[in-house]
Order: sequence, then C-alpha cells, then structure tokens
Amino acid sequence: MTKVLISGASVAGAAAAFWLGQHGFSVTVVERHRGPRPGGQAIDVRGPALTVLERMGLLGAAQKRKTQIQGSSVVDRDGNELSRDTDTALSGPSGVPIDSPNIELLRDDLVELLYGASQWTAEYIFDDTITAVQDDGAAVHVTFERTAPRSFDLVIGADGLHSNVRRLVFGPEEDFIERLGTHAAIFTVPNFLDLDYWQMWHYGDASMAGVYSARNNTEARAMVGFMDTDLRIDYRDTAAQLAELERRMAGDGWVRPQLLEYMRAAPDFYFDEMSQIKMDRWSQGRVALVGDAGYCCSPLSGQGTSVALLGAYILAGELKAASQEGTVDYEAGFANYHREFSDYVKRNQWLVVDNIPGGAPIPQEVFDRIVASITLKDYLKDY
Repeated sequence: MTKVLISGASVAGAAAAFWLGQHGFSVTVVERHRGPRPGGQAIDVRGPALTVLERMGLLGAAQKRKTQIQGSSVVDRDGNELSRDTDTALSGPSGVPIDSPNIELLRDDLVELLYGASQWTAEYIFDDTITAVQDDGAAVHVTFERTAPRSFDLVIGADGLHSNVRRLVFGPEEDFIERLGTHAAIFTVPNFLDLDYWQMWHYGDASMAGVYSARNNTEARAMVGFMDTDLRIDYRDTAAQLAELERRMAGDGWVRPQLLEYMRAAPDFYFDEMSQIKMDRWSQGRVALVGDAGYCCSPLSGQGTSVALLGAYILAGELKAASQEGTVDYEAGFANYHREFSDYVKRNQWLVVDNIPGGAPIPQEVFDRIVASITLKDYLKDY
C-alpha cells in the first residue's frame, strides 16, 4: 500500500486525506496546531466544488452549516446606517447573492466536516510539524519536530500560503509569492451588536471593519483590513500585527475600541497580507503541493476554498488513476494533476483584478458569469 504524508489539516489537506483514503492509500496527516485549527472567515463553496462535497457525502451537512446571512449594512463612524442591501452579502468579491445556490459557511465548520469524514481512513498527528524532507528517489524520509523520523512513498504539502513543505523542497517563499497589498485580521467576537443573521461594515480613513453574526447568532466574526503595498509584517509576529492594527484603527470610529479589546483576547486571531502563490510546477520528485501551498488564489478571488477542494479531489484521483497493483506511477499522476487543473487555477487567480487597487469593479452579474465560465478541462472526472 502506497504511504502518503500530508502536511496540513485544513481544507486542502483534510479533503486530500479523505480522497486518498477512499482510493486505497495509507494516509498520515501532520498538523502543527493541537487539533483542527479554529477560526477564519465565512467562505464560499461554488460550482464543481459543490459536486465534490456531494461525492464526499457532505453536501447536506454543509448546507446545514450555512451562515444564513440575510443582508448587510454600511454605517458611518457613529453607527448610523448609510445603506442597506438585502440582495448580497459583502463577505465575498463583488458581494455574494443571498439566494445563491453556493454555500457560505465558516471555514472552521467546513474543516470540522472534512476532518470528521477523513479521520477514519487517515492517521492524524497534531501539534507537530516537518523539519526536514529528503527524497532519495525510492522514498521520502521525513524528520518531525516531535515525532520520530519516518519514511513515505509520497509527501503532499497542503500547509497553506506560507507552506513549510514548499520552502523545504521548492525554495524560499519569495520566489513564488505575489503580494496584493491588502492586509486583514479575522477573529471571533461575541455578538455584541446583537446582529440577526446580518453584517455591518464601516469604511474609515485608515481601515475598514466589519462584523457579521455566526452560528445562529450565538457569536460573530470580525474583520479589520487596510491597504499598504509596502508594509511587511512577519505572519508569525502577533505582537507586531496587533500594534500595526491599533495604529491603523485609532481615530476611525464606529466600534473599533471594542474590536481592539476582543482582538487582543481572541484565541483564533489571524492576520496576513492577501497574496497569491504562482508556480510553474506543483511537484518535484515524490513531493507535490495542493491548495494554497501550490496555487493560493487569495480570499479576494472568492474561489480559494473551491479551488482547494477541487485540487485535492483531482490530485487524489490522478494518483489513483496512475496506480496499478499497489504501485503508483507518481510522476504520471502529478503530471496529469497539473495538466488537468493548471488552467482552471490561473483563471481563478485572475479574479482578484476586481478587488485590488487599479482593478475596475466588475458588476455582480458579470462576475457570476465569469465564475460560471471557468470550467475544468474534463468537467469533474469520476475517478
């Protein structure tokens, strides 16, 4: 049985673990957090990615976890409503239609579903990370921070924008990252505004801030963002991130003082610069990348989660198709994965033109047609 190590237990990693397990591979997943990472924003599952969830038997469960947001308001610095929209929610590019067939749910709710579905056919190692990868052609020898060294037939990097596997095998992050200049913080807060399936947004001089209710109004998620194409803050330096946010938010009004208090105490605080990862290839030897690690579209595309689900499905499917009598022709599998999926990725990465400085705003109906026109070469093979 082919042994596969996956680094990362978020959307791409857990989905890949599910499909590789279904296809008869022996799967181990290593995740640096102590469990499935909590927090994150509301994300959208669209188009063929809905079919992936359906084939996993998770579509119904995902629909039950929908945010059910009914609309949004834009307010001034004193909280007075300036505009109200009951047709679209503002958490996605150009707004997400309230009556859309797409599924909007919290990132951690989706990860919980994927983990629950994959844990029966995969070994999960939490609170650990990879420190070295040696591919000798016959196997990949992996050293961990805590776990004893082990060898695998294949290693899959599904460890996000700042992928450790990509750095160890393909080279430094700066060789592949394209920074978009938008910086954002996301964290859980109490539903202190008493929002009823609703979003509120304020655009200040130095920052934007938004709060939307979550989990049947029992809590809320907050987002604070700003533009700065020159700013560089280490994604691991929480103290520097908080200091920069405090500076940017000062004087912008609305509920920013409360958000700052919640932000400092939030266990799931997350901050980063919106970026894309662009690579000519997603594999080297017995190591491959999936999801944000290989082709991050950025949250500004509105397609990152769907692309991760599809990438995991296609990677696992092509490895299955390249397997015979317990042996996998991984070179063919990785090559077919790239051939089937690279054009789809490029088209989805282009969507951020609507959401960065200098990009001409795309009307919602046009954006929807563009997304619908982005299809796979072979519309979601049944592997």
